[in-house]
Amino acid sequence: MATSSPRTPRHAFAATLKEFQTASGQTGKLYSLPALARKFPGIARLPVSIRIVLESVLRNCDGRKVTAEHVEQLARWQPQAERKDEIPFVVARVVLQDFTGVPLLADLAAMRSVAQKLGKSPKKIEPLVPVDLVVDHSIMVDHYGTKKALDLNMKLEFQRNRERYEFMKWGMQAFDTFGVVPPGFGIVHQVNLEYLARGVHKGADGVYYPDTLVGTDSHTTMINGIGVVGWGVGGIEAEAAMLGQPVYFLTPDVVGFELTGRLREGVTATDLVLTVTEILRRHKVVGKFVEFFGEGTRTLSLPDRATIGNMAPEYGATMGFFPVDEKTIDYFKGTGRSKAEIEAFEAYFKAQGLFGVPRAGEIDYSQVVRLDLGDVAPSLAGPKRPQDRIEIGNVKAQFTSLFSKPAAENGFNQPAERLAQRHRVGCGEGGPAAEAPQPQPGAARPVVEMVGNRPTLETAHADAQATTVCDLPADDAKVLKIGNGDVLIAAITSCTNTSNPSVLLAAGLLAKKAVEAGLKVQPHIKTSLAPGSRIVTEYLAETGLLPYLEKLGFAVAGYGCTTCIGNAGDLTPELNEAITRNDLVCAAVLSGNRNFEARIHPNLKANFLASPPLVVAYAIAGTVLKDLMTEPVGKGKGGRDVYLGDIWPSSDEIHALMRHAMNGKAFRDNYGKVKSDPGKLWSAIRGVDGTTYTWPRSTYIAEPPFFSQFSLAAAADGAGEEGVRGARIMALFGDSITTDHISPAGSIKESSPAGQWLLQHGVMKQDFNSYGARRGNHDVMMRGTFANVRIKNLMIPPKADGSREEGGVTLFQSDGPLQGEKMFIFDAAMRYIEQKTPTVVFAGEEYGTGSSRDWAAKGTQLLGIKAVVAKSFERIHRSNLVGMGVLPLQFQGTDSWESLGLTGSERIDVRPDPALTPQSDATLVIHRDDGTRREVTVKLRIDTPIEVDYYRAGGILPYVLRQLLSA
Repeated sequence: MATSSPRTPRHAFAATLKEFQTASGQTGKLYSLPALARKFPGIARLPVSIRIVLESVLRNCDGRKVTAEHVEQLARWQPQAERKDEIPFVVARVVLQDFTGVPLLADLAAMRSVAQKLGKSPKKIEPLVPVDLVVDHSIMVDHYGTKKALDLNMKLEFQRNRERYEFMKWGMQAFDTFGVVPPGFGIVHQVNLEYLARGVHKGADGVYYPDTLVGTDSHTTMINGIGVVGWGVGGIEAEAAMLGQPVYFLTPDVVGFELTGRLREGVTATDLVLTVTEILRRHKVVGKFVEFFGEGTRTLSLPDRATIGNMAPEYGATMGFFPVDEKTIDYFKGTGRSKAEIEAFEAYFKAQGLFGVPRAGEIDYSQVVRLDLGDVAPSLAGPKRPQDRIEIGNVKAQFTSLFSKPAAENGFNQPAERLAQRHRVGCGEGGPAAEAPQPQPGAARPVVEMVGNRPTLETAHADAQATTVCDLPADDAKVLKIGNGDVLIAAITSCTNTSNPSVLLAAGLLAKKAVEAGLKVQPHIKTSLAPGSRIVTEYLAETGLLPYLEKLGFAVAGYGCTTCIGNAGDLTPELNEAITRNDLVCAAVLSGNRNFEARIHPNLKANFLASPPLVVAYAIAGTVLKDLMTEPVGKGKGGRDVYLGDIWPSSDEIHALMRHAMNGKAFRDNYGKVKSDPGKLWSAIRGVDGTTYTWPRSTYIAEPPFFSQFSLAAAADGAGEEGVRGARIMALFGDSITTDHISPAGSIKESSPAGQWLLQHGVMKQDFNSYGARRGNHDVMMRGTFANVRIKNLMIPPKADGSREEGGVTLFQSDGPLQGEKMFIFDAAMRYIEQKTPTVVFAGEEYGTGSSRDWAAKGTQLLGIKAVVAKSFERIHRSNLVGMGVLPLQFQGTDSWESLGLTGSERIDVRPDPALTPQSDATLVIHRDDGTRREVTVKLRIDTPIEVDYYRAGGILPYVLRQLLSA
């Protein structure tokens, strides 16, 4: 289905409607940018990404939502101009992943319920552009290291998520434009690259237009690698885009990134993307487009480009865009697109003057950043942030240094003398390990059973089990011991790298050489392979490399976002107990894109991003306290030292196998099964029928409360003009509070408010699943807001040793006897709401960085928080706050909550400009306990005129719903 194009006679730029011809002589129509350039000659020097957005504005110019002034403003884009113009960008389609897609579907279902209650047709609520939901976030690595792992994990996935999948099945039949890619096909980004992206679309009026989109995952930007303009938004914005609203954003700066030279032997796409991330973070590209150009860009394969595009959220850009060229066309051929659509794609982009990677000097950019590809070196990133790149030879030294540095310097605040200590596992303080019971499905498995799930690695099974036995005083060397820096999770996981055949084949080749050299992986290390697509398994099997990965424990555990989003599954109770009892800093090494604190596993404090071959290498080494450039990876046959250089594959070896990765027929056969043969587990799911949802009792899906007070009359209470009065401070946070901190996606702690609520509703601990899987239930999610086990509310006084308490707690402030009582943030929020007391949150730099998690804003609103005041905001989260009716306010100059001396006991007023002028000054009034007050000027981060309308309407959802029901 296409976006609705306006009729030609009403179009302000009707003269730009032209014809183009494909190589086979087929003709089509397009709104011509070269024709528009006759009126605006500067268009030819605009960045390619800006021109694609301009095409959408031109084609959708209807005089209402998109005006001739919008076209002119963008056509006259200047590299250094002040950014105050708002672009209404109508996208071709919307892509969802299931963690964000389910709550979005719940919102749509709730809108239909409202329509029915108001006597309106529920069918008024219908996506106006195609919407595809890819189920990829629900798989967890419970079983691993065995060929049965995939089947066992998928069975558990369907047991845990049956209610969610039934809800999706309802959505598929209720909405005409809503489709689902079932579990087991791959991650949303790779499915998007390989299957959903079409290059160009053809409207009902015969007009062709480029593929553009927004997606409910911040890494939607992977699609920029094939010349598609699109980025991640929160579910709130995506919902509006689905229902006919343009995506509004300020005209961006465009940073040109010139690549020269070629990558050296042994350097991977992962090393390149970590280098690009480090460079662009330094250049502060938040909210900007980054566009790659130059001779070096032309040398990069399409998957390499997609890997760089994927990491745009990590370097802070709205997107990292690569223009369409011959490499793009080759990729479309290799992934099975039809000849007709490839011809239309190529002809369209050439007719628009958009084909080819620009050379230096051809485009006017806001600024230019340069990198010689020959300067890139093998690297990892971590241990806490993806932008903290470390060359491989410095990993040991960096970890050693950070071990005893304070947390403020990204360190672990541990005494240096503890670094080399090792501790026995599974023995408590002395006694023998108990025999492992038979585990229940989904339960964490003890070490003995875990070892039994692993391949034998050419050793006797008894020897593998013996490493976990603690009553062996005669040979203490056989007792499993762990220490600081030990790798306990090694995961080739979605999503950055499992789209890239070069690094996956490299991992397979390294595994082959390692096995042949006699190297092994210790059985207590949790190893997994979670490809981004089933195609990966096909070419790893076809090249004969998969058995070698399996012998090292890297058997396929699932197709989806596993370890990278916290779905690594648990470690064994014995390992967890040893880590917590001895306060160990153990590590995970993964080929993902996020390594924030507590994201991978709550007990693993050091997390490193690495290429798939390096993940395998570190699994063999077993520790990050080994310099892999100078020390052996391990001992092979005959006790011989084996070095990384001995097993690292050459570029020629990788290139010789690449032909197996691009097989058009294999891609067509695979994705043909999405509808024809989705699998027995998915086919067995049954959803309810009808245009409205029946809202059965469920701890997974519940009718959201966002429309409980809805009326067709626009909000008339003047809430936007009144600001905030007499608010209490809910939390004082530092820098880099991520959406993981605000709304975690991982495991639910039994003692947390969400865990207690689930227990009260009859859910057993082993069936808690994750916060991400339960995003369709607001009772769970509001209790999970600010519930990350690593979040630090600096309102809580430091401990005697100077360290800070972790977890979602606050000090409840009142005028009564409970003043300053410590409690969960959720519990305090409910008390404040009962008292009709508004609350605010203060934070430092980069508030809301991380995944585009709409529940980070939804949960904030449901807790009664009216404003967030920070030094700076991440783009998507700021927008989501406004979309939920929460005021984002930004400190100016050197002001911060620390410089203002806030302790958390103060009362706060917020007085915005009565007109809510975008980015205007607002006044923050601080009332202290001693009766003094102070006024501070802050910036109102409602950035665009449409956001003013959203805020005044009580949020974007009621705004859109009123429009639809009033039409």
